[in-house]
Amino acid sequence: MKRRYFLGTISAAFALSQVSSAQAQTSPATAEPQPETESSAPFGFESVAAIAAGWAARDWKSPAAPLSGPFKDIDYDKYRAIRFKRDADPWKDIPGFGLDLLSPGMIFYEPVRINIVRDGSPQPLPFDPSVFDFDPAQFPPDAAQAPPGDMGWSGFRIRSALNKPDILDELAVFQGASYFRVLGRGSRYGLSARGLAIGTGSAAGEEFPVFREFWIHDPDPDTGTITIQALLDSKSVAGGFEFVLAPGAQSVMTIRVALFARTTLTNFGVAPLTSMFWFGPADAAGQDDYRPAVHDSDGLQMITGAGQWLWRVLSNPAKLQISAFVDDGPRGFGLIQRPRDFAEYQDAEANYERRPSAWIRPTGNWGKGNVALIEIPVESEFHDNIVSYWQPSAPLEPGNRTDFAYTLAFGDQVVPPTTLAQVTSTRSGVSINRKGARSFFIDFDLAPFEGREDPQVQVNATAGKIEHPYLLRLPQQGLMRLAFEYSPEGAQMADLSAVLKAGEVDLSETWLFRWSEG
Repeated sequence: MKRRYFLGTISAAFALSQVSSAQAQTSPATAEPQPETESSAPFGFESVAAIAAGWAARDWKSPAAPLSGPFKDIDYDKYRAIRFKRDADPWKDIPGFGLDLLSPGMIFYEPVRINIVRDGSPQPLPFDPSVFDFDPAQFPPDAAQAPPGDMGWSGFRIRSALNKPDILDELAVFQGASYFRVLGRGSRYGLSARGLAIGTGSAAGEEFPVFREFWIHDPDPDTGTITIQALLDSKSVAGGFEFVLAPGAQSVMTIRVALFARTTLTNFGVAPLTSMFWFGPADAAGQDDYRPAVHDSDGLQMITGAGQWLWRVLSNPAKLQISAFVDDGPRGFGLIQRPRDFAEYQDAEANYERRPSAWIRPTGNWGKGNVALIEIPVESEFHDNIVSYWQPSAPLEPGNRTDFAYTLAFGDQVVPPTTLAQVTSTRSGVSINRKGARSFFIDFDLAPFEGREDPQVQVNATAGKIEHPYLLRLPQQGLMRLAFEYSPEGAQMADLSAVLKAGEVDLSETWLFRWSEG
């Protein structure tokens, strides 16, 4: 069972079960001692940063704990049959919000400590099996009376009146390593975010930091926001995180991060996003599928520090591909799902047209580095294979504190508006005019070119040859179509780019595409 498929179906199962959450009367779970914090000051971000600094000064220990009782050696069906009791919700007396505590089991074996923060003071919620209902078709009658052992929670789910005032729909879930997902109004779960990426795509293998502990504040009655602090830990680094979540059509997180390295760390990523791209109209060769496209995101959007808009079409490559978009002080980047019409996917169950986009806007100047894009070959839609993040040029050094701040928006329209023509679709196929060549068709919004002459076309390839570029206006469809042929001429890989211009002025975003043999 792959993590992506498992989390997606678990979310759906909990939504259908109409479960909520509650104040747990529990016994303590084991954990390492925590540094003391000032009791006179309200618990907040700096409290967690101080805890993280203390953890970084100690040797790392694996957070894994043995599972016991009904949580041991269970499969997907059994895990789905464990449901949090409705009357156990710590927020059951707070209108418009709910909090589900999630059980360990299956792939979730790393114990997580959870605290509720009220009036600035943390109140631990130790793990307790009695707050779960166990489906009698899957478990014996006494399953809920199992001793808690050394296990902790596996995470939590936040509910809110996101779509209807009288229904507590899922808003966000934190579960597994440092993964979390958030929904905007009308969205369905798709891509995930993470606290930190380390060694993604490297030959040495990836290191997965985990959120060991959370401090969840009661929702703010005036702003409707929810504040969460988290302690991140891994073999290489410890960190303090703060998430201030504002639900809405675009649900926005305001995030602060303080990192403390245990060792010099160069290959790490800030604000990582993880998504799925199986195939689309730009590269659907060999796919025997009734659907024209299957993906949670179809492009990497980036606004550089110089103000250039980039649109990098995603792909499912034959071999691992790593791209780096060098920049200084990026203004924003994210993984975007542009097609929003059911006809683009024809999947009445997955509803890919409702998968949220995610947009990261740095707070302050992040300096020099690159937006990394990792594309991993996959053979189905049940595997996350796209990763993006900001990789700073400066390493993390032991003994230093390194801070980052940014906003992370989830929803349909999360990218800031622009007057530039944007790419609406990318299509390609074998050329009928020249053997070994490929034909490309890139559609831009026509509106920015209404009432003016056709723009100049600038198309380039890092290897091979671009031939016969031309523009075609499609007024009934509201499109400006750019078409050209690409001949590899023996190249095994090439980066293609195209932009529409008036002199030296860009009239469109810059389209980018990675072509590779096979």
